[in-house]
Amino acid sequence: MRIYRVKYASLILFFLLSGTAAAQSKRSLMNDGVDLYGQKKFSDSEVKFKKGLEQDPKMFEGHFDLGDAYYKQGRYDEAIQAYKNSLQFTGNKNDQSKVYHNIGNSLLKTQKLQDCVGAYKNALKLNPVDKDTKYNLSYALNLMKQNKNQNKNDKNKDKDKNKDKNQNQNQPNNQDKNKDKQKQQQQQQQPKDQISKDEAQRILEAMKNNESDLQKKLRKAERKPFATEKDW
Repeated sequence: MRIYRVKYASLILFFLLSGTAAAQSKRSLMNDGVDLYGQKKFSDSEVKFKKGLEQDPKMFEGHFDLGDAYYKQGRYDEAIQAYKNSLQFTGNKNDQSKVYHNIGNSLLKTQKLQDCVGAYKNALKLNPVDKDTKYNLSYALNLMKQNKNQNKNDKNKDKDKNKDKNQNQNQPNNQDKNKDKQKQQQQQQQPKDQISKDEAQRILEAMKNNESDLQKKLRKAERKPFATEKDW
């Protein structure tokens, strides 16, 4: 993803007009920082840009380039702060647009899409014909839409999981209810003349008692003497 760089024409012009040793040192530091940045030695370029800012804390290019050095090292929050600092020291709309463009890129890297879209819109307000910013804005908006749809799908999946979980939890209760219902149906279908074990036992005991009484009566009858016939 492209990040904007700044030109040093104004800084060089300042050096030519002033001719001071301080300006020469500042220019040298900034140029060294730019060279190191071009060699992808971003941490070394960061040191040079910071030293240049020590000599001139109000230098727009110093803050802007320091932001670029942070960005290339993946230190996006520090990059954003450096870019914001640079805004205080320029009234040029084109430069301001580049700052917001780079802020948008840093926010995009950290997935802060809502703020990222806002930064790109600010950049386009200052420079409506910037094709790179238009492309990046479109990309960020599309990414937001994809994330929204993904979150919606994830929520629907969670709902389905919870529904299945509740059904599984309720299933044992339903099985118990079905067992009770089957038991009741079996009891209702049981023949009316069928008796329980306890009732059968009581009947057998009663029958034994009756039989015992009957046997006693028979034994008494056997012992009774027969009447003899009279002999006359």
